[in-house]
Amino acid sequence: MDVDAYVAAHNADWQRLERLINRGRRLSGTEIDELVELYQRTATHLSVVRSSSPDPQLVGRLSSLVARGRAAVAGAQAPLWRDVSRFATVSFPAAAYRMRWWWLGNAVLGNLLALALAIWIVHSPEVQATIATPDEIRELVDRDFANYYTEHSASSFAFQVWINNAWVSAVALIFGIMLGIPTVYVLLMNQINLGVVGGLMFASGKGSIFFGLILPHGLLELTAVYLACAGGLKLGWTVVDPGRRTRGQALAEEGRSAVSIAIGLVGVLLVSGLIEGFVTGWVHVTWLRIGIGVVAEVAFLSYVIVLGRRATRRGETGDADLRPDLAPVSG
Repeated sequence: MDVDAYVAAHNADWQRLERLINRGRRLSGTEIDELVELYQRTATHLSVVRSSSPDPQLVGRLSSLVARGRAAVAGAQAPLWRDVSRFATVSFPAAAYRMRWWWLGNAVLGNLLALALAIWIVHSPEVQATIATPDEIRELVDRDFANYYTEHSASSFAFQVWINNAWVSAVALIFGIMLGIPTVYVLLMNQINLGVVGGLMFASGKGSIFFGLILPHGLLELTAVYLACAGGLKLGWTVVDPGRRTRGQALAEEGRSAVSIAIGLVGVLLVSGLIEGFVTGWVHVTWLRIGIGVVAEVAFLSYVIVLGRRATRRGETGDADLRPDLAPVSG
């Protein structure tokens, strides 16, 4: 190997790597990526030089540079706050906004199903009789429905609701890869439960109580469930029709976008759980309860529309950034 020619060909990369190392923690995100790339490249150069050249001076120089680069790379990952900030302002809203038509479709069709079922129950005593006995229905509408929100401490109830809703949303989202069948099941069960309880409450003249207790937390909670189902159905449809991408590439991209939705919904469902635990059963002014729910819903939709539209116009898809913090070491 011609050592002088090799040095001339790669010296600019080595000098740039040294400058980045010397800057320490003052690197931008782009410079961190460049640092990792140059470190990997220089580690490969060192392996080549060791196997092809007896020049101890060059080996020593590159060994030192690679060692310093390894230390810099190990500490060069972007600060946690920067990752969290990017996720909250770009990845999650972009993923949610990109799913908006699937999301809206779930909401419209799901609520039409619940409404039709509730109307059927209200106007059919025979259907009511197949659901429960008159005593059981009376117990539900007069006591159990309202007491459900206050029978446990607010903090314990909020935590239980959060975990349950997060689990249901995760099932709807992740198992969507099975052609969306589990996702459809989750959506149907959710809407059937809503329609049945609503129908029984209205049939007993308790419609105002039903909406007064469902709307504060239900607006945001159901929105989160519809978004999870949208992600699951999109993932399932990708199995059927990957578009112009290969099926493997399409599933990988949609799967990473689904991860962004799943992580984001943990926070959204936490908020709805806190409202359900601390507001729904404990704030006794109906308009105030519902007002809190409406504010939370409007805030979330505005967040997705404003930030999501901005991010998607820049070409963001919500594809989760899964780049490892440490670079592989060579030599």
